[in-house]
Amino acid sequence: MFAFVAFSLRRAWHGFWRNGLMSIAATATMVLMLVLLSGLIILLTGLDATLNYVQQEVQVVAYMKDSATPQDISNLEVSLQEMAQVTQVNYVSKDQAMKDFLARHPDEADVIGSLSTNPLPASLQINLRDPNDYLDIATFLKSQPAVDRVLNIKNTVDQMVTVIGILRAGGTVTLVVVGLIVLFIIVNTIRLAVVARADEIEIMRLVGASDAFIRWPFIFEGAFVGLLGAAITIGLLFVGQGPLTGFLSDYFKVLPVEASATVGRNVALIVLGTGVGIGVLGSYLSVRSYLIR
Repeated sequence: MFAFVAFSLRRAWHGFWRNGLMSIAATATMVLMLVLLSGLIILLTGLDATLNYVQQEVQVVAYMKDSATPQDISNLEVSLQEMAQVTQVNYVSKDQAMKDFLARHPDEADVIGSLSTNPLPASLQINLRDPNDYLDIATFLKSQPAVDRVLNIKNTVDQMVTVIGILRAGGTVTLVVVGLIVLFIIVNTIRLAVVARADEIEIMRLVGASDAFIRWPFIFEGAFVGLLGAAITIGLLFVGQGPLTGFLSDYFKVLPVEASATVGRNVALIVLGTGVGIGVLGSYLSVRSYLIR
Protein backbone atom coordinates (compact mmCIF):
# COMPACT_ATOMS: atom_id res chain seq x y z
CA MET A 1 0.00 0.00 0.00
CA PHE A 2 2.74 2.45 0.97
CA ALA A 3 4.69 1.51 -2.14
CA PHE A 4 1.64 2.26 -4.30
CA VAL A 5 1.09 5.64 -2.61
CA ALA A 6 4.77 6.55 -3.00
CA PHE A 7 4.65 5.51 -6.67
CA SER A 8 1.51 7.58 -7.26
CA LEU A 9 3.04 10.61 -5.56
CA ARG A 10 6.17 10.37 -7.73
CA ARG A 11 4.11 10.08 -10.91
CA ALA A 12 1.93 12.99 -9.80
CA TRP A 13 4.98 15.13 -9.11
CA HIS A 14 6.52 14.29 -12.48
CA GLY A 15 3.19 14.89 -14.20
CA PHE A 16 2.83 18.24 -12.46
CA TRP A 17 6.17 19.46 -13.84
CA ARG A 18 5.81 17.68 -17.19
CA ASN A 19 2.73 19.80 -17.86
CA GLY A 20 4.36 22.83 -16.29
CA LEU A 21 2.52 25.51 -18.26
CA MET A 22 -0.93 24.06 -17.55
CA SER A 23 -0.02 23.40 -13.93
CA ILE A 24 1.15 26.98 -13.46
CA ALA A 25 -2.02 28.28 -15.10
CA ALA A 26 -4.18 26.08 -12.88
CA THR A 27 -2.24 27.13 -9.78
CA ALA A 28 -2.48 30.82 -10.66
CA THR A 29 -6.22 30.50 -11.19
CA MET A 30 -6.54 28.59 -7.94
CA VAL A 31 -4.68 31.38 -6.11
CA LEU A 32 -6.92 34.01 -7.67
CA MET A 33 -10.06 32.16 -6.64
CA LEU A 34 -8.78 31.39 -3.13
CA VAL A 35 -7.83 35.04 -2.59
CA LEU A 36 -11.34 35.98 -3.66
CA LEU A 37 -12.75 33.32 -1.36
CA SER A 38 -10.64 34.61 1.54
CA GLY A 39 -11.83 38.17 0.96
CA LEU A 40 -15.44 37.04 0.87
CA ILE A 41 -15.05 35.05 4.09
CA ILE A 42 -13.45 38.00 5.88
CA LEU A 43 -16.13 40.40 4.69
CA LEU A 44 -18.91 37.97 5.58
CA THR A 45 -17.36 37.46 9.02
CA GLY A 46 -17.43 41.20 9.64
CA LEU A 47 -20.92 41.49 8.20
CA ASP A 48 -22.19 38.62 10.33
CA ALA A 49 -20.71 40.18 13.48
CA THR A 50 -22.38 43.47 12.60
CA LEU A 51 -25.73 41.85 11.90
CA ASN A 52 -25.57 39.87 15.14
CA TYR A 53 -24.86 43.07 17.06
CA VAL A 54 -27.75 44.87 15.37
CA GLN A 55 -30.05 41.93 16.11
CA GLN A 56 -29.11 42.02 19.77
CA GLU A 57 -29.82 45.76 19.92
CA VAL A 58 -33.38 45.50 18.61
CA GLN A 59 -35.55 46.87 21.41
CA VAL A 60 -39.22 46.87 22.22
CA VAL A 61 -40.05 50.05 24.15
CA ALA A 62 -43.08 49.95 26.43
CA TYR A 63 -44.21 53.32 27.83
CA MET A 64 -45.69 53.02 31.30
CA LYS A 65 -48.79 54.76 32.63
CA ASP A 66 -48.18 57.50 35.18
CA SER A 67 -50.52 55.60 37.48
CA ALA A 68 -48.33 52.47 37.39
CA THR A 69 -46.86 51.73 40.81
CA PRO A 70 -43.25 50.64 41.39
CA GLN A 71 -44.59 47.20 42.30
CA ASP A 72 -46.47 46.96 38.97
CA ILE A 73 -43.34 47.86 37.04
CA SER A 74 -41.19 45.47 39.08
CA ASN A 75 -43.61 42.59 38.48
CA LEU A 76 -43.66 43.30 34.76
CA GLU A 77 -39.85 43.38 34.66
CA VAL A 78 -39.69 39.98 36.34
CA SER A 79 -42.23 38.52 33.91
CA LEU A 80 -40.28 39.81 30.92
CA GLN A 81 -36.94 38.56 32.22
CA GLU A 82 -38.41 35.08 32.56
CA MET A 83 -39.38 34.99 28.87
CA ALA A 84 -37.02 33.05 26.59
CA GLN A 85 -37.27 35.68 23.83
CA VAL A 86 -35.90 38.45 26.08
CA THR A 87 -32.20 38.99 26.76
CA GLN A 88 -32.31 42.18 28.84
CA VAL A 89 -34.85 44.57 30.40
CA ASN A 90 -33.92 48.16 31.34
CA TYR A 91 -36.16 50.51 33.29
CA VAL A 92 -35.99 54.21 32.36
CA SER A 93 -37.63 56.49 34.91
CA LYS A 94 -39.41 59.75 34.07
CA ASP A 95 -36.44 61.75 35.36
CA GLN A 96 -33.96 59.70 33.34
CA ALA A 97 -36.16 60.04 30.25
CA MET A 98 -36.08 63.83 30.71
CA LYS A 99 -32.27 63.83 31.06
CA ASP A 100 -31.89 61.68 27.94
CA PHE A 101 -34.25 63.96 26.00
CA LEU A 102 -32.35 67.11 27.00
CA ALA A 103 -29.04 65.47 26.12
CA ARG A 104 -30.36 64.78 22.62
CA HIS A 105 -32.20 68.10 22.25
CA PRO A 106 -30.41 70.78 24.31
CA ASP A 107 -32.21 73.53 22.35
CA GLU A 108 -35.51 72.41 23.88
CA ALA A 109 -34.35 72.99 27.47
CA ASP A 110 -36.21 76.31 27.79
CA VAL A 111 -39.44 74.82 26.50
CA ILE A 112 -39.22 71.82 28.81
CA GLY A 113 -38.31 74.05 31.76
CA SER A 114 -41.46 76.09 31.27
CA LEU A 115 -43.66 73.06 31.86
CA SER A 116 -45.07 72.49 35.31
CA THR A 117 -44.67 68.70 35.16
CA ASN A 118 -42.50 66.19 33.38
CA PRO A 119 -44.47 65.09 30.28
CA LEU A 120 -42.20 62.17 29.45
CA PRO A 121 -43.34 58.72 30.59
CA ALA A 122 -41.27 56.05 32.26
CA SER A 123 -40.51 53.11 30.01
CA LEU A 124 -39.15 49.59 29.79
CA GLN A 125 -36.60 48.86 27.08
CA ILE A 126 -36.60 45.18 26.19
CA ASN A 127 -33.78 43.62 24.16
CA LEU A 128 -34.75 40.61 22.08
CA ARG A 129 -32.87 37.43 21.32
CA ASP A 130 -34.32 37.43 17.79
CA PRO A 131 -36.01 40.38 16.02
CA ASN A 132 -38.70 37.99 14.80
CA ASP A 133 -39.92 37.73 18.41
CA TYR A 134 -41.07 41.37 18.36
CA LEU A 135 -44.74 40.60 17.76
CA ASP A 136 -44.98 38.12 20.65
CA ILE A 137 -43.45 40.55 23.14
CA ALA A 138 -45.46 43.52 21.87
CA THR A 139 -48.70 41.53 22.15
CA PHE A 140 -47.83 40.53 25.72
CA LEU A 141 -47.03 44.13 26.71
CA LYS A 142 -50.23 45.54 25.22
CA SER A 143 -52.22 43.21 27.44
CA GLN A 144 -50.60 44.58 30.63
CA PRO A 145 -52.64 47.19 32.57
CA ALA A 146 -49.51 49.13 33.60
CA VAL A 147 -48.47 49.70 29.97
CA ASP A 148 -49.80 52.80 28.23
CA ARG A 149 -48.51 52.02 24.72
CA VAL A 150 -45.81 50.06 22.89
CA LEU A 151 -43.54 51.76 20.37
CA ASN A 152 -44.41 50.33 16.95
CA ILE A 153 -41.17 49.18 15.31
CA LYS A 154 -42.73 46.33 13.33
CA ASN A 155 -41.90 47.82 9.92
CA THR A 156 -38.32 48.54 10.98
CA VAL A 157 -37.88 45.02 12.33
CA ASP A 158 -39.39 43.45 9.22
CA GLN A 159 -37.11 45.49 6.96
CA MET A 160 -34.04 44.60 9.02
CA VAL A 161 -34.90 40.89 9.01
CA THR A 162 -35.36 41.02 5.23
CA VAL A 163 -32.04 42.79 4.69
CA ILE A 164 -30.24 40.31 6.96
CA GLY A 165 -31.72 37.37 5.05
CA ILE A 166 -30.81 38.85 1.66
CA LEU A 167 -27.22 39.65 2.67
CA ARG A 168 -26.58 36.23 4.17
CA ALA A 169 -28.18 34.43 1.22
CA GLY A 170 -26.22 36.58 -1.22
CA GLY A 171 -22.96 35.83 0.55
CA THR A 172 -23.66 32.10 0.57
CA VAL A 173 -24.57 32.09 -3.13
CA THR A 174 -21.39 34.01 -3.97
CA LEU A 175 -19.24 31.51 -2.08
CA VAL A 176 -20.94 28.60 -3.88
CA VAL A 177 -20.40 30.24 -7.27
CA VAL A 178 -16.72 30.84 -6.52
CA GLY A 179 -16.31 27.19 -5.50
CA LEU A 180 -17.98 25.98 -8.70
CA ILE A 181 -15.72 28.21 -10.83
CA VAL A 182 -12.61 26.79 -9.17
CA LEU A 183 -13.93 23.24 -9.58
CA PHE A 184 -14.65 23.85 -13.27
CA ILE A 185 -11.13 25.16 -13.86
CA ILE A 186 -9.47 22.25 -12.08
CA VAL A 187 -11.62 19.70 -13.93
CA ASN A 188 -10.66 21.12 -17.30
CA THR A 189 -6.99 21.55 -16.40
CA ILE A 190 -6.64 17.92 -15.30
CA ARG A 191 -8.68 16.81 -18.30
CA LEU A 192 -6.15 18.50 -20.58
CA ALA A 193 -3.37 16.68 -18.74
CA VAL A 194 -5.22 13.38 -19.13
CA VAL A 195 -5.81 13.93 -22.86
CA ALA A 196 -2.17 14.92 -23.35
CA ARG A 197 -1.15 11.55 -21.84
CA ALA A 198 -3.85 9.51 -23.55
CA ASP A 199 -1.33 7.25 -25.31
CA GLU A 200 0.44 6.54 -22.02
CA ILE A 201 -2.87 5.68 -20.35
CA GLU A 202 -3.86 3.32 -23.18
CA ILE A 203 -0.54 1.51 -22.93
CA MET A 204 -1.04 1.13 -19.17
CA ARG A 205 -4.48 -0.31 -19.80
CA LEU A 206 -3.11 -2.78 -22.37
CA VAL A 207 -0.59 -4.13 -19.87
CA GLY A 208 -3.37 -4.66 -17.29
CA ALA A 209 -3.21 -1.53 -15.11
CA SER A 210 -6.36 -0.99 -13.05
CA ASP A 211 -8.38 2.22 -13.13
CA ALA A 212 -7.24 3.00 -9.58
CA PHE A 213 -3.59 2.62 -10.66
CA ILE A 214 -4.21 5.12 -13.45
CA ARG A 215 -6.47 7.45 -11.48
CA TRP A 216 -4.52 8.11 -8.28
CA PRO A 217 -1.50 9.90 -9.79
CA PHE A 218 -3.87 12.40 -11.41
CA ILE A 219 -5.76 12.85 -8.14
CA PHE A 220 -2.49 13.56 -6.32
CA GLU A 221 -1.58 15.95 -9.12
CA GLY A 222 -4.80 17.86 -8.53
CA ALA A 223 -4.00 17.85 -4.81
CA PHE A 224 -0.58 19.36 -5.60
CA VAL A 225 -2.25 22.15 -7.55
CA GLY A 226 -4.66 22.81 -4.68
CA LEU A 227 -1.93 22.60 -2.03
CA LEU A 228 0.42 24.92 -3.90
CA GLY A 229 -2.39 27.39 -4.60
CA ALA A 230 -3.44 27.32 -0.94
CA ALA A 231 0.14 27.78 0.25
CA ILE A 232 0.65 30.81 -2.01
CA THR A 233 -2.69 32.27 -0.91
CA ILE A 234 -1.88 31.79 2.78
CA GLY A 235 1.51 33.41 2.15
CA LEU A 236 -0.19 36.42 0.53
CA LEU A 237 -2.59 36.65 3.47
CA PHE A 238 0.34 36.51 5.89
CA VAL A 239 2.11 39.31 4.02
CA GLY A 240 -1.09 41.36 4.02
CA GLN A 241 -1.84 40.57 7.66
CA GLY A 242 -0.87 44.05 8.86
CA PRO A 243 -3.06 46.05 6.45
CA LEU A 244 -5.83 43.47 6.85
CA THR A 245 -5.76 43.75 10.64
CA GLY A 246 -5.87 47.53 10.36
CA PHE A 247 -8.84 47.30 8.01
CA LEU A 248 -10.74 45.00 10.36
CA SER A 249 -9.95 47.20 13.36
CA ASP A 250 -11.19 50.30 11.56
CA TYR A 251 -14.25 48.41 10.41
CA PHE A 252 -15.19 47.17 13.85
CA LYS A 253 -14.59 50.57 15.46
CA VAL A 254 -17.94 51.60 14.04
CA LEU A 255 -19.61 49.17 16.45
CA PRO A 256 -18.59 47.81 19.87
CA VAL A 257 -17.61 44.49 18.31
CA GLU A 258 -14.07 43.13 18.56
CA ALA A 259 -12.34 41.52 15.60
CA SER A 260 -11.55 37.96 16.60
CA ALA A 261 -7.92 36.87 16.48
CA THR A 262 -9.04 33.48 15.19
CA VAL A 263 -10.38 34.92 11.92
CA GLY A 264 -6.98 34.64 10.20
CA ARG A 265 -6.44 31.08 11.41
CA ASN A 266 -9.90 30.01 10.35
CA VAL A 267 -9.46 31.58 6.92
CA ALA A 268 -6.12 29.79 6.47
CA LEU A 269 -7.67 26.44 7.37
CA ILE A 270 -10.61 27.03 5.03
CA VAL A 271 -8.28 28.05 2.21
CA LEU A 272 -6.11 24.96 2.72
CA GLY A 273 -9.06 22.59 2.91
CA THR A 274 -10.83 24.20 -0.04
CA GLY A 275 -7.73 24.24 -2.25
CA VAL A 276 -6.81 20.61 -1.65
CA GLY A 277 -10.42 19.45 -1.62
CA ILE A 278 -11.37 21.10 -4.90
CA GLY A 279 -8.12 19.94 -6.49
CA VAL A 280 -8.80 16.32 -5.51
CA LEU A 281 -12.48 16.46 -6.45
CA GLY A 282 -11.78 18.11 -9.80
CA SER A 283 -9.11 15.55 -10.66
CA TYR A 284 -11.34 12.65 -9.66
CA LEU A 285 -14.24 13.88 -11.77
CA SER A 286 -12.01 14.58 -14.75
CA VAL A 287 -10.20 11.23 -14.74
CA ARG A 288 -13.42 9.34 -13.99
CA SER A 289 -15.18 10.87 -16.98
CA TYR A 290 -12.24 9.85 -19.19
CA LEU A 291 -11.87 6.29 -17.86
CA ILE A 292 -15.57 5.39 -18.20
CA ARG A 293 -15.56 6.16 -21.93
